[in-house]
Amino acid sequence: MSRLGKQPIAIPSGVEVTFADDILTVKGPKGTLTRPIKKDVEVTIADGTVSFAPVKETIAARALWGTYASHARNMIEGVTEGFEKKLEIEGVGYRAEAQGNGIKLNVGFSHPVELTAPEGVTVAVEKNTITVNGVDKEVVGQFAANIRAVKEPEPYKGKGIHYVGEYIIRKQGKKAV
Repeated sequence: MSRLGKQPIAIPSGVEVTFADDILTVKGPKGTLTRPIKKDVEVTIADGTVSFAPVKETIAARALWGTYASHARNMIEGVTEGFEKKLEIEGVGYRAEAQGNGIKLNVGFSHPVELTAPEGVTVAVEKNTITVNGVDKEVVGQFAANIRAVKEPEPYKGKGIHYVGEYIIRKQGKKAV
């Protein structure tokens, strides 16, 4: 039994949740999100809550039950508060600058790396901190991961792009005998 799937999800004021034609739609003050739902899971919207239940006791239905409940929680949180990921740049001469709807990174390559932000995602740069904001948790997390993948932190000096608060395991390096 899914512990997350059993719990009903409260719909805050100002948020409208609808389910039609196997598509769950969440509208809120920050935007609108949609997600297709398979027929294995039943969606019930009543009394200011959303609840999920498996239609049949199959392995697929049991697996998707809690997953769709988590997706719905994230959608409701996204349209009310939004999601944010912060990354830090470490290294001499490494810098970033926000450029329109994307970001330009100078991280030790012979050329600057330019990334275009997906629709609904905003990027802000302040000194050596990059902030990625958006409504959809998956899109924000994936774009932050794409930025980090440009120059992952190396284990000797820690140079590169990493999440704020991420611990980089350091190696000792060569010893002079």
